[in-house]
Amino acid sequence: MKKVAFLTLGCKVNTYETEGMKRLFEKSGYLVVEPEACADVYVINTCTVTHLSDRKSRQMIRRARRLNPDAVIAAVGCYAQVAPEEVSKIEGVNLVIGNNRKSEIVDLVEELSRDEQRIEVSLRKELKNYEELWAEAYTGQTRAFLKIQDGCDQFCSYCIIPFARGRIRSRSIESITREAGKLINNGFKEIVLTGIHLTSYGKDIGMSTLIDVIKELDKINGLVRIRLGSLEPLYMTEKMIKEMSTIEKLCPHFHLSLQSGCDETLSRMNRKYTTAEFREIVENIRQYIDDVAITTDIMTGFPGETEEEFRKTCSFVESIGFSQAHIFQYSVRKGTKAAEMKNQIPHHVKEERSKILMEICERSMLKFRENQIGKTTDVLFEEKIEGYYTGHTGNYIPVRVLSNKDISGELLNVRLVKNGTDFVIGQIV
Repeated sequence: MKKVAFLTLGCKVNTYETEGMKRLFEKSGYLVVEPEACADVYVINTCTVTHLSDRKSRQMIRRARRLNPDAVIAAVGCYAQVAPEEVSKIEGVNLVIGNNRKSEIVDLVEELSRDEQRIEVSLRKELKNYEELWAEAYTGQTRAFLKIQDGCDQFCSYCIIPFARGRIRSRSIESITREAGKLINNGFKEIVLTGIHLTSYGKDIGMSTLIDVIKELDKINGLVRIRLGSLEPLYMTEKMIKEMSTIEKLCPHFHLSLQSGCDETLSRMNRKYTTAEFREIVENIRQYIDDVAITTDIMTGFPGETEEEFRKTCSFVESIGFSQAHIFQYSVRKGTKAAEMKNQIPHHVKEERSKILMEICERSMLKFRENQIGKTTDVLFEEKIEGYYTGHTGNYIPVRVLSNKDISGELLNVRLVKNGTDFVIGQIV
């Protein structure tokens, strides 16, 4: 039996697509093995969101070649899409696949003759149709990602992803609910809806919206939780928020990508909303949904970010009080408008600003968790770590409890007792 191994970088969409490709290989008689094993085929699902992502992708390719010099190496995904020639020059790469032929990967691998190299990358304008790539199951996880959309039309000035993923393409609700049913039959209680630009779902087909998808999933027996991936703030209208508040299975957790808390910086980023609009969206969510977690992404060191602009961001972030934040540094992406902007920020300044924001967000995270102490809520347990079973609440607080029996995969009522370092200690009720 031939063996195939996968190495995945980047976002939840990549995780989903890797699982889909695993299923295709399994159905063709391959055995999926661990990434460090000796395999006949290695699939590296690449990322290009930052220059570090590019570098890690190259490292993974070289690592696979060292594991088995005779293996077929397939580099797929975003880095392969935007820089196919560059990727093809990495020693050992046999096959380069962009973002619209992953569903054909088994055939493409098996069509290769020994020592042949092929590039199967379409132009961005040719990325027109949603590519079906069902995951159906996930290895060693209790929550399942379910991709409902691909592509982005926003063109933020710093972002390479619209070039890597193409225009918005939405998946049919019928296809979404069918795969959701399979995931539930395979034992998953929580589904995380994911996509490149989730809130724009349906914009291209003009018949359905994200809320329609959620309502259809809410009807499925056996599904306990629906969690949303990253959301663009501008699309979160009060009407949508009110509708979401009536859906019991929807987790009270909204990841709203802020990027900057300064209007001048947001304008240069081409983010299309102001801090006042962002604040109003957060206030609406908190008005309609109890105990809701608001998480976010914030970028430091965007070109031209002055000390005053950064100070405004810090002040705004502190005033919002995010329950969790991903802080990252601006990375030059060739081909984007921001790459050509003047006043690029030195690396040490980006690092210092990141540390400051991390400290602010750490305080707000602890405050949010402290406000939840004493409450009883449901926790979906995932695994056992250091003698404790660990899981997450609906509002994405990591919880640890003691239990004499194996509760992995179970959804249980837990009273939140006290804050730990990176988690909350709970007690099963």
